[in-house]
Amino acid sequence: MPSALPVIQTELPTLPRFRTGKVRDVYDLGDTLLLVATDRISAFDYVLGSGIPDKGKVLTQLSAFWFDTLADVVPNHFLTLDVARFPEAAQPFAEMLRGRTMLTTKTRPIDIECVARGYLAGSGWKEYRERGTVCGITLPAGLRESDRLPAPIFTPATKAASGHDINIDEAEATRLLGDPALFARLRTLTLELYGRAWAHAESRGIILADTKFEFGFHGDTLLLIDEALTPDSSRFWPADQYAPGGPQPSFDKQFVRDYLESIRWNKQPPVPSLPDDVVARTREKYLDAFGRLTGRQLL
Repeated sequence: MPSALPVIQTELPTLPRFRTGKVRDVYDLGDTLLLVATDRISAFDYVLGSGIPDKGKVLTQLSAFWFDTLADVVPNHFLTLDVARFPEAAQPFAEMLRGRTMLTTKTRPIDIECVARGYLAGSGWKEYRERGTVCGITLPAGLRESDRLPAPIFTPATKAASGHDINIDEAEATRLLGDPALFARLRTLTLELYGRAWAHAESRGIILADTKFEFGFHGDTLLLIDEALTPDSSRFWPADQYAPGGPQPSFDKQFVRDYLESIRWNKQPPVPSLPDDVVARTREKYLDAFGRLTGRQLL
C-alpha cells in the first residue's frame, strides 16, 4: 500500500499563483516560475478523485534527470530542485515542496506540442487504421498496432487548455507558428531528443514508444520547457514484454485508463475515485520507471 498521503492541491498564500493545470500548480516569481507537481492524476480529460502518492516527485525528479542528460542537445528552463535556493516566501512550505518542485526560467511558450513517435500506438494507430497516415504522414501498409516505425516521425499537436490535444499536419503547424524555419528547427530538435532518450531507455530495458516536448523562448533563446520524458508525457513499455500486434503493458497511467474502462465509466462527471489496489499498482509503475531510467532512489 502507498506509504504516504498524496498531495492533491497546494496553497502557497505568500506566492502569486500563475496557473493551475491538471497536475501542476505554477507560482509566479517574476523572472522565474515555481512548478509544483502534485499527485493528481487525470484520465480521459478529467482529474480523478484519487491521487497517486509520490507521482509528483517522480515527474519532477525524472524531468530534472532528462534536462541534465539532454542539455547538450538544447538548453532548458530548469534551474534547481534545491528548496534552499527557492525564494524566501517559499520557505514556510519547504517540506511539502521538497522533491516535487522545480525552479525554472520563465519563457514565452510556443503554442504547439512537439510529439515524436517511434511506434504505432494511441491516436496514431487510430488514424493509421482509418487512413494509412499519422498526422498526414503516409506510412507503409500492413503495420500492426505497436509496430516500430521505419523511422521516428514528428507529429505536432495543438495545445488544448482543456480536453484532448488535436493532432495537426506540417502545414497547419507551420501556419500556427508563422515561421517555417522555426517549424523545421522544432522538428529537428524533437527527433534528436527522442533518439537520444530512446537509446538511453533501451539500455535500461524500456522502450520509449512516443513522447511530447514543449518549447519556449527566453529572449531569443529557444528552451525545452515544462516536463520531459515522464510517464505522463510518454509511452514507456517494458522491452522484455514487447509483442507488437496489440496494446503493450506500460509504465504509464494506461493501467488507470484500463480500470476506468472496466467499470464502464461514461467519461462524464461525477469523476470516480480509484480503489486502493489501483492506486498502489499505479504508484509502483511510476516508481519502477523512475528507478530503471535514472538508477536513482526517489528523494
